[in-house]
Amino acid sequence: MTSILDFQLKLTNRLLIWSGLSIVSGIILVLLTDPFWKGFGIQAIIWGLIDAFIAIIGRYNTRKKYSSVTSSDQSAKEASKLRRILFINTVLDVLYISFGVTLTFVSDNPFWRGNGFGIIIQGIFLFLFDLTHKLRIKE
Repeated sequence: MTSILDFQLKLTNRLLIWSGLSIVSGIILVLLTDPFWKGFGIQAIIWGLIDAFIAIIGRYNTRKKYSSVTSSDQSAKEASKLRRILFINTVLDVLYISFGVTLTFVSDNPFWRGNGFGIIIQGIFLFLFDLTHKLRIKE
């Protein structure tokens, strides 16, 4: 009865990999002298840290559930809860993208435009990540 929990662990592992890539690339970009890429890099680091935190907490909570999810009914409830969380996240991702677009195209400052573009990239990734995983969960 742990298939949904196995899926959740895969999901958190994938998010943890993305967060590591975001943090490393963000650090490299912050070291550049161009203000646009510094702004982009700051967003990569911030989002990477947030994603890492979410992934680590998600892994911890999922591992705690392994002994308690023993029936198909409990597994179905976990799947339903995960689908709902991923749906809410997908809606939030659209808001992130919208904010990033606004910041990118309203500001004349390259640093803030880089921040906005960084938010757009993170938002698009998270939108695709959340939507793809939501659609993979069986009803």
